[in-house]
Amino acid sequence: MSQPVGIVTFFSSQHAIQGESVLKNLGFRMELVPGPKDISPNCGVALQCPFPDLAAVEKVLRENGVKYEAGHRYAPAGPSP
Repeated sequence: MSQPVGIVTFFSSQHAIQGESVLKNLGFRMELVPGPKDISPNCGVALQCPFPDLAAVEKVLRENGVKYEAGHRYAPAGPSP
């Protein structure tokens, strides 16, 4: 398994893009990624951030009225040996 990351899932790609914009303007390290289907079947786009930043990312999204589904600790499967 790889190191865990923070994943924020959304109900729509519009909200994911809005979240990306807000977070980038505040200097957060994150990127838009395909939404892992094992976490959420909703929107196909998610935000990935360092796991230690996840709580702060969620707080900023809430404070800025960005609708999101949930924040997740996610450890993607690494390459097989």
